[in-house]
Amino acid sequence: MIMSVLLYFGLLLTRLSIWQAVVFFFIQQMLFGLYMGSIFASNHKGMLILDKESQMDFLRRQVLTARNIKASLFIDFWYGGLNYQIEHHLFPSMARNKLKEAQQIVKSFCRTHSVLYCETTVPQSFREVHQFLHGIGISLRKVS
Repeated sequence: MIMSVLLYFGLLLTRLSIWQAVVFFFIQQMLFGLYMGSIFASNHKGMLILDKESQMDFLRRQVLTARNIKASLFIDFWYGGLNYQIEHHLFPSMARNKLKEAQQIVKSFCRTHSVLYCETTVPQSFREVHQFLHGIGISLRKVS
């Protein structure tokens, strides 16, 4: 990891001036943060939050605390397979290109055992995230 950081900054500093490298680094980090936020927020925010003492079984804990994003070629590329968040939580070591196949099995299993399986579109997931954040922010807005 240290070598990759040294190579990254070495490449920046050999190709750009110090100020260009600093600006590039900060812009790259901001864009990467937005990208990562677009992936992780849509999969988790607004979903069930469990406390540590919860006695919920492993399957329900993983399925009810995450949502999947409906797949397409672009979505699979953009999310890198993490649009199959439920399957990723159930099978964290499974190759990402196999999660889509696992999804059919998991959905069927959840349907058979009456476990709510959440799959939605990107716009709908961000509406749900916005509604959740708006709801928890109400108490803060009333205080000010």
